[in-house]
Amino acid sequence: MDPYARPAEAGAVNIRPSNSGVPQGGVNSPLEQKRIDYSREKKKTLQARYIYGIIFLIINLKAWFFRDYGQRVLSHFYNIKACGIDGQDCCHTLGVLRVSLGCFIFFSVMFFTTIKTRKLYEARSSWHSGWWAVKLVLLIVSMAVPFFLHSKYIQIYGEFARVGAGIFLVLQLVSVIEFITWWNNYWMPDEQEKQSCSLGLFMSTIFYLASVCGIVVMYAFYGRKVECSLNIFFISWTAILLIVMMAMSLHSKVNRGLLSSGIMASYLVFLCWSAIRSEPASDYCNKQKVNGNSDWTTILSFLFAIGAIVMATFSTGIDSQSFQFRNDNVQEDDDISYDYGFFHLVFAFGAMYFGMLFISWNLNNSARKWSIDVGWASTWVKIVNEWFAATIYIWKLISPTVRQTKVMDHEDSVRQTVVNVALP
Repeated sequence: MDPYARPAEAGAVNIRPSNSGVPQGGVNSPLEQKRIDYSREKKKTLQARYIYGIIFLIINLKAWFFRDYGQRVLSHFYNIKACGIDGQDCCHTLGVLRVSLGCFIFFSVMFFTTIKTRKLYEARSSWHSGWWAVKLVLLIVSMAVPFFLHSKYIQIYGEFARVGAGIFLVLQLVSVIEFITWWNNYWMPDEQEKQSCSLGLFMSTIFYLASVCGIVVMYAFYGRKVECSLNIFFISWTAILLIVMMAMSLHSKVNRGLLSSGIMASYLVFLCWSAIRSEPASDYCNKQKVNGNSDWTTILSFLFAIGAIVMATFSTGIDSQSFQFRNDNVQEDDDISYDYGFFHLVFAFGAMYFGMLFISWNLNNSARKWSIDVGWASTWVKIVNEWFAATIYIWKLISPTVRQTKVMDHEDSVRQTVVNVALP
């Protein structure tokens, strides 16, 4: 028998009793405890963004209420001097703009108080994900202040809101294009794998078929008569953009595949359809809307549009990575999971955006009840947004090739200069 066997076993036995005084649940090391605390704080910050989204939704519903029912229900507005006779200046279009301004003030304050936050245990991070009683007071004050401002100041804000809404559309557009690029890389990660390529080809075929069907349906419903020449132009130009994107994606120097261009094609068709649907009712070119008298469909469409506004603002706000010029930062355990400042900035621009949608981008006339984003101004905003989206996407396709060509030309010129200097 090995004389050292028993002492070794005894030693092994004696190590365990040394921890017998430890509580049954165990004790985490300082590093593990920190990670648990960081995880708990990150969970709070993730929950906070949903609370902000709910607040934004409630404010949207408040704007609709002030536009459609404010003057009839809130008759006590005549006590507020800024609201004018019978409270007319606090309802309809001006009422929407006042609610929009209050929302803008709240999220602007949140932006300036959370900008440049980097770590979970900074005071600004605690402010972003906590202190809800104080923020409730801040929200009430922010929403109340615009109702004591003269109407001319609200009109000035409306002009600025047009610009802010345009900025929001650009931010949303960049976020959508980055999402399409990510989706393309996700479904086609390796060109060598036949399975991923076949799946990507199948999905791109589905998206292109959906786009072509959308074009055909729009021609059938909105471009059947010569009087609908503007609609025919919108639809035809959209079809041309689809062909251009597909051709560029398949070009030998670009070779980006058809999946991302197929998704983008569907998005452009949706924007074109949405623009045409935003046209004022017409017996010739928007006959489906004129004949549609079902109240429940109008209400459902309206509620769906509000939900789309909130989701667009929320998804853009949490997508700060698409707007980073440098992505070489190493993520640490105590880093925040999304940019708080950018999140609140997007919601501030989103406040301007929903204000424009509720008044159909027109500061002088109020939209009809249960309608949203209807009018020629809304139509042209969406059409321009579609064209701008196609331009950005096409540039994103060809920019690597253009940059590579410039670099090669520069290298050739430098090489030729060196040769000329070296020659006697």
